[in-house]
Amino acid sequence: MSSLISADNTWALWACLVGVAALSIWLEQKYQWASKLTGCVLALLGMMILSNAGIVPTESPVYDSVWSYAVPLAIPLLLFQCNIKKIGKESGKLLFIYLISSVGTVLGALGGFVALHKFVPDLNKVAAMFSGTYVGGSVNFAAMADTFGASGELSSQAVVADNLLMALYFFVLIAIPSGHFFRKHYKHPLIDQVEAGNGGSAENYWQAKPISLQNISFCFAASTIIVAISTAIANFFAGLFPAEGATFFLNQLLGNKYLIMTTITMTCATAFPKIFNDAPGANEIGTFLIYIFFAVIGAPASIMSIITQAPLLLVYASIIVACNMLVTLVFGKIFKISLEEIILASNANIGGPTTAAAMAISKGWNQLVGPVLLIGTLGYVLGNYYGVLVGNLLR
Repeated sequence: MSSLISADNTWALWACLVGVAALSIWLEQKYQWASKLTGCVLALLGMMILSNAGIVPTESPVYDSVWSYAVPLAIPLLLFQCNIKKIGKESGKLLFIYLISSVGTVLGALGGFVALHKFVPDLNKVAAMFSGTYVGGSVNFAAMADTFGASGELSSQAVVADNLLMALYFFVLIAIPSGHFFRKHYKHPLIDQVEAGNGGSAENYWQAKPISLQNISFCFAASTIIVAISTAIANFFAGLFPAEGATFFLNQLLGNKYLIMTTITMTCATAFPKIFNDAPGANEIGTFLIYIFFAVIGAPASIMSIITQAPLLLVYASIIVACNMLVTLVFGKIFKISLEEIILASNANIGGPTTAAAMAISKGWNQLVGPVLLIGTLGYVLGNYYGVLVGNLLR
């Protein structure tokens, strides 16, 4: 279905993305209901409405440019305050529950296959793709599609199902902290801190601060340089170590620009805390770019496409995500892990490190931004292993 704004109308689509992100931030800081819903969900919902109303397309090179440029630039900016010395003791539990959560993804993929394989052709290939992406990210989805020879049509249907489910999943995940049941049965220190006005509610955290032209130029320059260096290093090692055989792990570890980007930024933030930790404007610029990213997530979530193309794939993906959340919540309770860490661990698995970091920021859980980016980026490495394991088990 054609849209009012064509996919190649670059400036109009950028106006929609930036406008929706800006409106979401304004609503979040202006109204209590919007603050509870969070600006990132509003941005996602705004573009979802526009795409399903036929105003903007579900696919466009503009959306790809957000993934290619805005997201990489945002990550270093959001890590400028992440001193490794400070977060070292905080990431232990988060890593632990993240690994348990990833097992939930695999269990869901296996259980859903047993229930639906008679109704969905080549479901083992979809299982591999979903296992990879729901532990790692889209790069793992593509890798598994290629590894198991999934057809273009099957891959497209799986992507449509995944996009819509992601939108619904974020709504549920962001609503959990407000639920009475979860408040009663899980500890939630950061939520209490935010509600007490000490943790960074949207309005309080983003109060006006003195930011100079020099601050802005430093933030953009430092972030761009880090991204450029990280990309060059990743490309070098990706070419040096092929993604096959004995060098597969090295390719995924050293050839991942996000992992290198995270490492370089956090090293700089730890080695030069006065320069990076106190860089005015870094959080503001990085967060705005992330809100644009959330708007992009909402654009491909075509409700009509999923109804006509792949309803059973949506059911299958829902089973995997539900199992992931259930396992994470149950074991989080058993091991007395905080609700904030449980939510972010599930998010890092299902949505990836960027969405998990965005959620942490939008909720005011700023001390977990660095740790969740680290463990989420680890998922890019683990995702291929899980995908290959599941795909081969279900052949």
